[in-house]
Amino acid sequence: MSATAPLGRRAAVEFTGSGALVAVVVGSGIQASKLSQDVGLQLLANSLATVFGLGVLIALLGPVSGAHFNPVVTLAAWWAGHRGDGPTAREVAAYVPAQVAGAIGGAVLADAMFAEPLVRLSAHTRSAPHLWLGEVVATAGLVLLVLGLARVGRAHLAPVVVASYIGAAYWFTSSTSFANPAVTIGRAFTDTFAGIAPASVPGFVVAQLVGLVVGCALVLALFGRSAPAAEDVVIPHGEHQSAPTGR
Repeated sequence: MSATAPLGRRAAVEFTGSGALVAVVVGSGIQASKLSQDVGLQLLANSLATVFGLGVLIALLGPVSGAHFNPVVTLAAWWAGHRGDGPTAREVAAYVPAQVAGAIGGAVLADAMFAEPLVRLSAHTRSAPHLWLGEVVATAGLVLLVLGLARVGRAHLAPVVVASYIGAAYWFTSSTSFANPAVTIGRAFTDTFAGIAPASVPGFVVAQLVGLVVGCALVLALFGRSAPAAEDVVIPHGEHQSAPTGR
């Protein structure tokens, strides 16, 4: 993993970025529910805010930490760089707790901004096989996109492309595309529009990990083990690195 910033700073960026992302998701959900009783309009507002916020965060923070903001993407980057170009086990161990802590903090911050109880566990049950399938699809697609962009030398398009995918997945998946264990955990701490009941979190996280495996398998099937010619890239929700040949 080629990164100039110290690991502590990169972990801090992952904490901040994950927190900001969840604050956008939760805060826009609260605002939408206050402004309209139409669930469709609420979801539209929530998804648009997430698209814009995610794109900005990737563009701003990607050059420092890679803007993972997602344990699944950190693990995917580790898997893709198993020949020495991805994050090390030490870096994974620093990133993942920072992402989870940041996500929880982001939910608390959003609640504070809208005068909601700072910590109130969600009562929004999201537990059904079709929702888990939606999470598998959403997460597999994200992993395929993240690693695929680097494979085809288009990682510079990450802020627009990844944010666009997440916005689309809000609507074409039954789960509204959490696709992120850290965000899922963070959203359990707010009993608002974007919340998820703590009892529903394990099922979503397991589905996301299955999506990780499926996404990695798709990368191998569609792109093989090779990588594009060496160039500095920022993998969206992935690490800043030099992509080598012959991965």
